Amino acid sequence: MRFAAAFFDVTLQAIRRPPKFSQLLVICAISGGGIIAYADAKSDNNFDAPGATNKKKLVVLGTGWAGTSFLRNVDTSQYDVQVVSPRNYFLFTPLLPSVTCGTVEPRSIAEPIRNIMRKKGEQIQFWEAECHKIDPVNKKILCRSNICTNSEGKGEFAVDYDYLVVALGAKPNTFNTPGVVENCHFLKEIEDTQRIRRSVMNCFERACLPGLSDEEKRNNLHFVIVGGGPTGVEFAAELHDFVSEDLANLYPTVKDLVKISVIEAGVHILTMFDKRITEFAEQKFQRDGIDVKTNFRVIKVNDKTITMCSGLTGEISVPYGMVVWSTGIGTRPVILDFMKQVGQADRRVLATDEWLRVPNCDGVYALGDCATISQRKVMEDIAAIFRVADKDNSGTLTVKGIKDVLEDICERYPQVELYMKSQQLENFADLFKDASDDALKESKKLDIEVFKKALANVDSQVKMLPATAQVAAQQGNYLAKCFNKMKICEEHPEGPLRIRGSGRHRFHPFGYRHLGQFAPLGGEQTAAQLPGDWVSIGHSSQWLWYSVYASKQVSWRTRFLVVSDWIRRFIYGRDSSCI
Repeated sequence: MRFAAAFFDVTLQAIRRPPKFSQLLVICAISGGGIIAYADAKSDNNFDAPGATNKKKLVVLGTGWAGTSFLRNVDTSQYDVQVVSPRNYFLFTPLLPSVTCGTVEPRSIAEPIRNIMRKKGEQIQFWEAECHKIDPVNKKILCRSNICTNSEGKGEFAVDYDYLVVALGAKPNTFNTPGVVENCHFLKEIEDTQRIRRSVMNCFERACLPGLSDEEKRNNLHFVIVGGGPTGVEFAAELHDFVSEDLANLYPTVKDLVKISVIEAGVHILTMFDKRITEFAEQKFQRDGIDVKTNFRVIKVNDKTITMCSGLTGEISVPYGMVVWSTGIGTRPVILDFMKQVGQADRRVLATDEWLRVPNCDGVYALGDCATISQRKVMEDIAAIFRVADKDNSGTLTVKGIKDVLEDICERYPQVELYMKSQQLENFADLFKDASDDALKESKKLDIEVFKKALANVDSQVKMLPATAQVAAQQGNYLAKCFNKMKICEEHPEGPLRIRGSGRHRFHPFGYRHLGQFAPLGGEQTAAQLPGDWVSIGHSSQWLWYSVYASKQVSWRTRFLVVSDWIRRFIYGRDSSCI
């Protein structure tokens, strides 16, 4: 009996914590000291069945800023969450330029996605694979893994979903320029930074080989950055610091032959920043010896020269040692294919509504760089807006009546409030000054023609959100909150009034809150543009940049690694090995 009791104890422990089995059946019979045991185990290898559950299946595509922000904030106890991404880590992309020159090490800005999943405390499945097709009709995605194969010898599988969150990011935009893919480096992934770092060192080592003329050495040490946006400018500044502070001491014979060029198709670099920052950046680059070529458009790149043209100089070809292409983002093939299926083939990027839903696709949401919000125009819904405000169906409105639904109108159409700010209007009634002389009187009745005239120019303030980490992170956080209270809001909607329907929307629409932006310019100087038209340039802003980027790390592990890398760089300088 003691043996039997011990057997039962071991068996019960095994049942409580089965490591790999979804089913475990143990039948025991004890008679005359004999024990008969039978176990039936079934291995769980089904991609679509993480366990017996009645939860809705929520599939997340991507582990970038949008996908990770959503995953960190969603209540996984309410959903069967499954994540698919070819990258099993989250990458802090704003520090990629620092990695290219050894200021920060690659692993310091990468957090394994399974660490983030483990902290959630709920069962989440992750598959390192790439989604190559989205099937919205059958509500499934087709995936391909390069690290394993199934029984048929293919690394392909399908995943069903009830809700799909598409956060696949974007690819570099080459504008179909010949030779870019074959001869240029990009700056989107951690592998790009490692290739750039090796290429920089190879250019210096090649320039030090015997038998080369000064002209050949200059060509090898000519570093070209195409694109004058934040990424291109920051990389140019990082490269300049790397050369002047570290490589100049290691390669004294060729240090005076180095040239860094920034090519921008526009009139200025950093055009998305305040004019004061743009001017300071161009002046600082000029002092540092960085050649800024504005109004130049690259037309082709071969293995030795880059060809560009401008209205003043015409077409010119310049030899180079390395080219980094940083001219914006383009849409991934899987998103282009999905857009054709949902009737958006004529668009350049996937469009969603203000709640991040893909139109005409049940349960599909898109956020981050792979999508953009298509804001409804006021003039498209002007008749419906008038009808909602005209509660007594009299065919006329008063300013007081409009004010009763003003909050809902401004929330549904944020361009109204932006237009009022741009025109320095104190209140909504001031919109009707030009449309009606007596519009300021709250009792004055307005017909629909006056209403149209007052709001005719409001849609000029509709703006596209920038493709930044800040936008993607806020969208992921917003959508997670919507999913967390979906059941509650089904019964008690909290959004604005439906303009083209009855009742209210379930949720408030997404609203982006700009928290500021930085532009590191090298030499421990950074330009900061914060809300309220507050601009700061110099060493104090550099320390603000350090503190913000350290605090924005997704874990204490990466936060410690990044800060220790900065301290190491201050003490020992940057590493120049070709690893």
